[in-house]
Amino acid sequence: MQLRYQYRVYPTPGQQDMLARSFGCARVVFNDALRARQDAYAAGVTFSDTDVQKRVVTGAKKTLERVWLSEVASVVLVQACQDARRAYRNWFDSMSGKRKGRKVGAPRYKSRKDNRQAIRLTRNGFGIRGNRKLYVAKVGELKVAWSRDLPSVPSSVTIIEDSAGRYFASFVVAVDQAPLPDVDAEVGIDLGLTTFAVLSDGRVVESPRFLRRAERTLRKAQQTLSRKEKGSRNRAKARWKVARAHARVADSRRNFVHQQSTVIIRDSQAVYVEDLAVSGLARTRLAKSVHDAGWGMFTRMLEEKAARYGRTFVKIDRWLPSSQTCSACGVVDGPKPLSIREWTCAACGAVHDRDLNAAKNILAAGRAERLNACGGTVSPAA
Repeated sequence: MQLRYQYRVYPTPGQQDMLARSFGCARVVFNDALRARQDAYAAGVTFSDTDVQKRVVTGAKKTLERVWLSEVASVVLVQACQDARRAYRNWFDSMSGKRKGRKVGAPRYKSRKDNRQAIRLTRNGFGIRGNRKLYVAKVGELKVAWSRDLPSVPSSVTIIEDSAGRYFASFVVAVDQAPLPDVDAEVGIDLGLTTFAVLSDGRVVESPRFLRRAERTLRKAQQTLSRKEKGSRNRAKARWKVARAHARVADSRRNFVHQQSTVIIRDSQAVYVEDLAVSGLARTRLAKSVHDAGWGMFTRMLEEKAARYGRTFVKIDRWLPSSQTCSACGVVDGPKPLSIREWTCAACGAVHDRDLNAAKNILAAGRAERLNACGGTVSPAA
């Protein structure tokens, strides 16, 4: 299994200038490779990967318009060309049905105004020195904040600059799957906005609402930015303040989701989650709260950690009436508005908390799907 380990790096001003050149050259090569493939397809000409690389890298260095490509490491340009090839082929495979998952759109050109700039290097373009610094070809040794040791020798590294001006090194390493000891607990999870998650065993995870709590700071920073003259240095400084404020919100949300997903995977042998249509809910009046909750990130981390640690992860059909079904007798009581947080079953008289009842129904549906009802009891006890 391959994982990414990301660390903060601190380049010097001279190294930042060289990284900016590398970002620009990689961006130009990516766009040139993409344009060459599109032109060849429109003309009905077949280009091999080698032909494209010779045209946009080797041949371009000999022209006056692209002679400055020689100033950066060649491995950066080659990987940018490979990234364009992968993006183009993913699009074709998605249209033909060879690529599983959601449909992938046509690759787009990169811009120097993008919020994220990155370059990728293979083993012949970087190395970790004895002084614990990261050597990048034609950039030098970068200071790295090592929060933990790498489990193995990395196969590649991506140097990233985000919108807040921070730099990161993202290593791809191979790790062995280390299953956790088996436990008897299984849990169903009902995600919500009032509370982040309610588990079928009664645990409640409160919603931190990071974006809502930071709205005042973000509003003031955005108002300050809007008053600055376009193109001025003061506007650039104000933009960085807005970007850093958003980065703090995103980092806090990601850290929270990591912690909660780790606890659930460690304590449960099987995890069942409802397959929510997050992209659809994000187009409703609850869009800001849905984005702030981070449901998609949470379920993705649960699935990834379950595969890594030998746990079972199952997504339940999104059309399951989990909030309408009595978890005690199984009678569907009909739809209810969101304002009703507690209800009584008309058939058996059981009093249900809306979210806890939904979590129990998700657990029962998940166990039925996983065990396939092979003679065992899959419904929760009354």
